[in-house]
Amino acid sequence: MKRSLSALTLVITLFVLASCSSRGKVDPRNPYGLDIIDTDEEYLESVAQDPDMELIDLETYIPNIVLDIRYATANNFTGTPIYTSPRAFLRKPVAEALLEVQNELAAQNIGLKIYDAYRPYAGTLYFYEVYLDSTFVASPRTGSNHNRGFAVDLSLIDLTTGEELEMPTPFDTFTEVAAVDYPNLPENVLANRAILVNAMVSHGFTTYKDEWWHFNFAKDREKYKIVDIPFEEFSTLAQGLQSL
Repeated sequence: MKRSLSALTLVITLFVLASCSSRGKVDPRNPYGLDIIDTDEEYLESVAQDPDMELIDLETYIPNIVLDIRYATANNFTGTPIYTSPRAFLRKPVAEALLEVQNELAAQNIGLKIYDAYRPYAGTLYFYEVYLDSTFVASPRTGSNHNRGFAVDLSLIDLTTGEELEMPTPFDTFTEVAAVDYPNLPENVLANRAILVNAMVSHGFTTYKDEWWHFNFAKDREKYKIVDIPFEEFSTLAQGLQSL
């Protein structure tokens, strides 16, 4: 299923024209007319109105967090890099809750490994073109919780060795075995999954039934808008926030 990123704009445009031809002229970046923050000015204004809107860089905010951002590599279900840098961001309250999870697990010599967090909306458009199944890939008609910055994909590592704890499947395995309650697994795998789920749920996250790695933050999720701003812009935006 390899596709060239150089063809990403063409792929999205063709997809939009095919699905929305009856609605006249459409914006290929927002074909369904969603309420999207896609400029620096809109983002800075949203944070000025509510500091919870800030997208926090997890690598600098959470000590010893490990990033394995698969969509910045070819090691993902599309077979090609989607992001241009391996970074992870979450809304401020979500990042704070994840820091609490990391601190709690550290007492068990366990840490977090992040596969994905905030995802620009352009990524959701592309994912759905590659894999037309909203069970595992969010529909662009509504946008993903990743686009809103309150969803995170993650696993657990042993802090001594840095090795991942054994889980039911690798990340982004689109089968029934990935379900958060799939029962026919070795005892150690069931135990590892339970550690992850219990730690996340106890700090305000909810599970997604079809993916053991995916968690949504439960509190105030309705206030977070879809965002379509590339990762690279957040360094400059962080400087702008300091002047607010």
